[in-house]
Amino acid sequence: MPQGVIGQIGPEDPTTGASPSPQGTDSTHLWQPDENRAIYRGPARILLERGQVTLEQLAAAEAEQQQDPRLGQLEALIRTEAIDEIVALQALAEYFKLPFVRVTASEIDPVVFAMLPQDYVLAKKTLPIRREDEAVVTAISDPADIFLIDDLKRRLRHPLKLVVTPGQDIQKAVEDMSAGGGEQQVDEIIKDISEDAVEVVDEKSDEVADLERIAGESPVIRYVNFLIAQAVKESASDIHIEPSDRRMRVRFRIDGVLFEQQAPPIQMHPAIISRLKIMSSLDIAERRLPQDGRIRATVHGRAIDLRVSILPVAHGEKCVIRLLDNRSIMVGLERLGMSENSLPAFKRHILQPHGIVLVTGPTGSGKTTTLYSALQVMDGDTLNISTVEDPVEYELDFTNQVAVHESIGMTFAAALRSLLRQDPDVIMLGEIRDMETARIAIQASLTGHLVLSTLHTNDAPSSITRMINIGIEPYLISAAVNAVLAQRLVRKICDNCREPLTDKSDHVKAYLDKVGVELDQCYHGAGCEKCRNTGFKGRIGLFELLELDEEIRSVVTANPNLLQLRRAATKAGMVSLRDDGLTKVAEGLTTLEEVMRVTET
Repeated sequence: MPQGVIGQIGPEDPTTGASPSPQGTDSTHLWQPDENRAIYRGPARILLERGQVTLEQLAAAEAEQQQDPRLGQLEALIRTEAIDEIVALQALAEYFKLPFVRVTASEIDPVVFAMLPQDYVLAKKTLPIRREDEAVVTAISDPADIFLIDDLKRRLRHPLKLVVTPGQDIQKAVEDMSAGGGEQQVDEIIKDISEDAVEVVDEKSDEVADLERIAGESPVIRYVNFLIAQAVKESASDIHIEPSDRRMRVRFRIDGVLFEQQAPPIQMHPAIISRLKIMSSLDIAERRLPQDGRIRATVHGRAIDLRVSILPVAHGEKCVIRLLDNRSIMVGLERLGMSENSLPAFKRHILQPHGIVLVTGPTGSGKTTTLYSALQVMDGDTLNISTVEDPVEYELDFTNQVAVHESIGMTFAAALRSLLRQDPDVIMLGEIRDMETARIAIQASLTGHLVLSTLHTNDAPSSITRMINIGIEPYLISAAVNAVLAQRLVRKICDNCREPLTDKSDHVKAYLDKVGVELDQCYHGAGCEKCRNTGFKGRIGLFELLELDEEIRSVVTANPNLLQLRRAATKAGMVSLRDDGLTKVAEGLTTLEEVMRVTET
C-alpha cells in the first residue's frame, strides 16, 4: 500500500466545508462532453486518453444514463460493460489526485479499524486503515461524496488521508477482521495494558477501586466485547476463561468441542474478570467464593442472554459464560433429528392429558432444547403451562416460569407443590433430583396433569431403575410414566465438504465387526472454511424412545434389574441410541467415530 498520500483533508484545513473535488467539477456528473461532443473532461477524458474506452462507448453510456437519470456516468460505463469497477475507480482516483490501493485485512491497524462501527463501514464503503503521524489513512470508494468525507472528519476527529479502494475490498477486509483477523485484533487491542496494570495492594478497598478503574478502561471493554461478539458469530455455546501460573487460556465450545482462541497476557486476567463481574452485577471484591450472574446484551442485532459463572481456582478465578440464544432453542421437534417412527410416537405422548414423559441424558445432550420444543407443540392459549427450572435459561411467552432458589427454600419440590394449587395442565420440571420431587411429580400425573422432566441417566431403561433406586415404588412408576426419551448430540458432517469415505480405519472396522453391522458407504467432512476445517458443522440428536405399553408396565411392576428391563424394551421394538446413530451414519449425517464417542464407554 503506498505510504505517501497526496490528498490530505482534516479539521485544520483552512477551507472548512469545501468540496475535495477539483474546481468546477459537478460531483454528480463526473464527466461531460463539450458542445461539439468531441472532447470529454473528468474521469471520462482520462479513460479516453488511456484508450480504455471509445467515443462510441461513451455515447452508449450517456444513452443509458438518459434512460435512468439516477445513474452516474461511471456507473453507466460499468453497466454497458465498457469498463469494470476497478478501471473506473482508478480513473476516478487519478482525477481526484488520490492514490488507488487494494486493501487486505493484514494491512489494517485493528485499533484504527475500531474507530468506526462495522455497520457504518459496510454501509458507507469506507474504512480507516492506519495512522500516519496525526492523520488517519482512510479508504473510500466514492471520493466525490463530500457529505461522507465531512462526516468522517467529525467521527474520526483526526486529519484524513484519503485513498480510493473498491467497495468489495472494504467488505472483504471487514469480514476477515471479524473472523480470521481476530487474533491480530486481540493483540493490538490489549497493547495499551502494561504488565503492572493490576497491582496487589494491602488494603482491600484500594484494590477494589483499582480493579474497577482498570475494568472500565477502553482496552478491557473492547476485548470483552470482542470476545462475546466473536463467540456469537462462531455459534459457540460457552466461553471458558482459565488462568494458570504463566498464561491465560480462552476457549470456545463449538458443536460440543472446545477450541482454543488467541488470549491476552495473564496480567490482564483480573481486569477481564472484574469487567465481567461488573456487567453481571456481581461483587468484584469477592474472590474467594463462587458467584453466578447474568448479562443481557444485544450482539449483531440479536438479543442474547449470558449466564456467567465465576469459580476461584489455584491461580485466580475461572469464568465460564454460557450463551443463551432463543433462536437456537426454538428449533422445533421436526428438526431435532428424530426418526420417522420415534417422532410421531413422542408427539403422541406429549399431547396426552396426563402422565409423565422423561427426557434423559448427560449434561449438554440437548434435553432442554427437546423439552422446549415439546412445549411449542402444545396450545399455550388453551392450556395452563408452567415450568420449574434451575435457573430459567430461556424466557417463553406462552408459559409461567418459576426459578428455583434453594438457599431460601424454593426447591423443586416446594415449587411443584405450589404449582399444583395454580390449576396447571402441563408442568415442566427442570430435573427430578430426589424422592420428594419424584413422588410429587407422580402424584401430579396420576391426578390429571401432564409432567415433563429430565433425569441424568445413560439410556432410557436406566431412568426406570433410577426412580426405583431413589425410593419410588415400581407400581407407581408403571402407572404414571408414559415414555422415556434418551438422547445424545453428535456433530453433523459439513454439507459443504462432505464426501464418501474411501477407506475405513482399523478401529472402525473392529467396531463394526463387534456390533455385527455392515455399512457399505460412510461419509466424512474433508474440511473447509465454513466448518473451520473440522469437517463438522452443527449437531444432530441420537434418540432412544422407550414407550411403556402394557407388557413393559408389567415388567416394571415386577421390579426388574436393568438388564431385564433393557431386554424387554428391545423386544418391544425400542431402537437403541447406537442403532439410531448407525442409521444416521448410513444416511451421511454423521461419522461412525462420533457415534462411538457418545454411545461407547
